Amino acid sequence: MHPSILKDTDSNLENKVPPRLPVASLFLRAALLTLISCILVVGQSGVRSDGTTQGGVLLSVFAKRDRDATAVITSKQLGLFDNGVQQDIKTFSRDPAPARIVLLVDNSLTIRADVERLEEAAREFAYEIFEGDKLLIVGYDEQAEIVTDWTDDSKAIESSLKAFRKKGEPHLFDALFAVADQALRPLAGQKRVVVVISDGLDRGSKTTFDQILAELQRLDITVYCVQAPDRTRGAIRRDVPKPTKVIEKLTEGTGGVVFPINEPRLAANAICDELRKSRYVLSYLPSSRPFGESRHLLVVGDEGITVRSKTMQPPN
Repeated sequence: MHPSILKDTDSNLENKVPPRLPVASLFLRAALLTLISCILVVGQSGVRSDGTTQGGVLLSVFAKRDRDATAVITSKQLGLFDNGVQQDIKTFSRDPAPARIVLLVDNSLTIRADVERLEEAAREFAYEIFEGDKLLIVGYDEQAEIVTDWTDDSKAIESSLKAFRKKGEPHLFDALFAVADQALRPLAGQKRVVVVISDGLDRGSKTTFDQILAELQRLDITVYCVQAPDRTRGAIRRDVPKPTKVIEKLTEGTGGVVFPINEPRLAANAICDELRKSRYVLSYLPSSRPFGESRHLLVVGDEGITVRSKTMQPPN
């Protein structure tokens, strides 16, 4: 059970570090956020839902030409395969809508990155997001806690990062499930992203890796990673994938990319730029829908076009 929400009762104190709030507090706003997102999505380009639309399936795709990144890509330059069977693409359009980005920061005791490096990795996003984008910053060890609630205020974000600390064990999978379920699920129809700032280690989560990957794919949430050095140095545990494999599978499985933590500005710039300029929405009507089974997805582009998307659609 999460502890009660902390509140700063002294509004007259200056330069006070904002309290960290349990992610469970997001439940209090879920109904309102759902209503707002339903209103906003009507006016957005590339309207999305959690993977389905009337008469077909919606799929978020990142597509970019290797030489001319700004040139628009059309459906005729792509191939879509569902369980190995090529599908007819109904629509394919660029999606310049604002993004909702969760920065999920591992501040457990043994991560091989000091607090200043974690702050720097998060801070860069405050100055790289586009107009309309919003950030939610969550730190985690044994539980996930809000460091900065949804905002685009760079100064507020920077001051809140002083709340980072290093303690406890990294419950990464539980933290991912908390932000997916409580922060991003209510925003169905919007561009939803998690940037994991971690080495990928999980110790003690009740949520399994397979469960959280399937949930992220089901909700069409893209995961990027700003990757810290592996604190296990390759040690093998039978019950959990190696940290490097966790990062690899999370990003590849959801259509994201990995960046090193020692290049935070590059990571923030590339991720924000891609979300605004290279994200498309594809729709198709599957030729067959095996009941209760996952569907393997593959989107490929013509020569000179790089394409990424999630690799699996779990059963609803």
